[in-house]
Amino acid sequence: MIGVDTAGVAEQLGAAADTATAIGQLAAEVGLDADGAYAVQTALVQRRLARGERLVGLKMGLTSRAKMAQVGVDEVIWGRLTDVMRVPDGGTVDLAGLIHPRVEPEVAFLLDRLPEPGEPVGAFTEAVRAVAPAIELIDSRYANFTFSLPDVIADNASAAAFVVGPWSPVPDGLANLGVLLEVDGRVAQVGSTAAILGDPRRALDEGLRLAGWHGVRLRQGWVFLAGAATAAVPLRPGAHVRAVVEKLGTASLRASS
Repeated sequence: MIGVDTAGVAEQLGAAADTATAIGQLAAEVGLDADGAYAVQTALVQRRLARGERLVGLKMGLTSRAKMAQVGVDEVIWGRLTDVMRVPDGGTVDLAGLIHPRVEPEVAFLLDRLPEPGEPVGAFTEAVRAVAPAIELIDSRYANFTFSLPDVIADNASAAAFVVGPWSPVPDGLANLGVLLEVDGRVAQVGSTAAILGDPRRALDEGLRLAGWHGVRLRQGWVFLAGAATAAVPLRPGAHVRAVVEKLGTASLRASS
């Protein structure tokens, strides 16, 4: 990590996102490890905040074996969400500003009273006010959606946009709910919330631990995306996408033509 130009790497990734232009992997070239990659992520997100965006949540990545296998890495990661990334339920995503977008079904938590940094979640229903079905739209800034672990961390865990469906009270169990991802009315992926670390609630403990390690504290009122329940599916122009989570309902978006 000695000698890495954190701001320079963040600027390259930010420019790639701003211009929807894929770039080559950076981590190996500049000697970036995971800790250094989170420093780049911080600088990258700060770049967004400097132009008026605000933090509204945190997302987990690579919480399922399907996602790990799909992108070729094997460690849970996290990234930040801003208000500009949020798309209304049923809203339209403009694909013109994206490189190679993909969608995946998720479970979202609305955060409430959280433990102090470094402490595990005690009563889940105290830490989480409500749950909802969600869709995350990811868009790696790297060519061919190919990257190392430090690369994807630096790229804010491929965060691009997200949709949250209707909030509802926390049900008795979240560990094995059926999940469908539909594209244009056809089932594209079938999964279970068990794919999210065995139980999506475990993702919150992981998020608190990992973000806290890097000095980031989750806030009351933030959205927390627990991770994908299936592999991601490419988002094509004009497509209508719907995520269905048993007991929680649906969330949807449409891609611009």
